[in-house]
Amino acid sequence: MESHSYSLNLTWKTGKRGILSSSEFNTEIEVVTPPPFNGGTAGYWSPEHLLVASVSSCLMTTFLAIAENSKFEFVSFNCDASGKLEMVEGKYLITEITLRPELKIFDEAHKEKAERILVKAEKACLISNSIKSTVNMIPTVVVETADVI
Repeated sequence: MESHSYSLNLTWKTGKRGILSSSEFNTEIEVVTPPPFNGGTAGYWSPEHLLVASVSSCLMTTFLAIAENSKFEFVSFNCDASGKLEMVEGKYLITEITLRPELKIFDEAHKEKAERILVKAEKACLISNSIKSTVNMIPTVVVETADVI
């Protein structure tokens, strides 16, 4: 596979705030020091949020690629995610990221295949494979049933 590059710019604005931008996008993201740290600000994206979001969104995009290649149809995909920040040997680390994907499918007969694809996506996620945090996945597969009137 050829190599790829992803470029961005971070500009400090004031206090403990900065603006992430990229020539590839029309939008910017304001990032801040999170509330647990001295002078942190609630209500904005932090580097810690973005790390957890990267793992979660990578799971989704990897799942979508595998599902497409497998010609696997589904109703919806949603993923709650959380990261655990701890002090380890004098350094702060995100030691654990927990992903809770919920996949809705059309047919009970496809539930095992859905679970296999989710597990395969988690194992193939390039972001999860690029970090030293433990990534745990707790998947749920739900069969969407049509309401009968």
